[in-house]
Amino acid sequence: MSNTGLNAVKPLRVLVVEDSQRMAVSLQKGLSEESYVVAVEHDGISGLKQAVSGEFDLVLLDVNLPRMDGFEFIRELRRKRSDVPVIMLTARDAVDDRIEGLDGGADDYLVKPFAFDELLARMRALLRRPGTRMQPELKFGDVSLDPVMGLALRNGRNLMLSVREFALLRVLLENQNKTLSRTELYDAVWTGSEVGSNLVDVYVNYLRNKLEAHGDRVIHTVRGRGYQLGNQSFV
Repeated sequence: MSNTGLNAVKPLRVLVVEDSQRMAVSLQKGLSEESYVVAVEHDGISGLKQAVSGEFDLVLLDVNLPRMDGFEFIRELRRKRSDVPVIMLTARDAVDDRIEGLDGGADDYLVKPFAFDELLARMRALLRRPGTRMQPELKFGDVSLDPVMGLALRNGRNLMLSVREFALLRVLLENQNKTLSRTELYDAVWTGSEVGSNLVDVYVNYLRNKLEAHGDRVIHTVRGRGYQLGNQSFV
């Protein structure tokens, strides 16, 4: 399917600066499964160059890095006035090390080994702060979607959406009361490697079933044109 110009869902981008290959792979895999887009650098200088690019929503920063350690990294990053949130990850648990990192400009400090769920919670907390680069909660009637928390609700009940269902609902909410073709929805939610003649229809049906378990139909079929999230039904 061709690119139609509809804005695609853009997951939050995380930069991992970590010299341990094992840790970097583990973080990349875990965060990718949580729908983050993850880039990895293994030394301080390369990581700093990426961090100041403005392309990332959050940085996970190891302290013991080659070429430039994490403390110097954070000082240089803040000197360049970058507003990207930074969580320092380190095996050092001394209070003085934590103070140095936080005083240097880190937003949070997590000592290895740590629980992955705790890391996710700290990331969400930082991304909810005023001034961080995030998209606002989306709403239509009793349906709401929080892009940062990864939470979709109807009548206060968690819809328990898959990654693709969540992305599809997000696109529909961002374009509520507008008819979107199957091509537009496909290009916004899927990649070219995921091929299926009825892929959009299947996932719209999945999403409808979850939404309609807690309320009336809000995703309508516009015959010959596509789908629309709105108040009006079509025949």
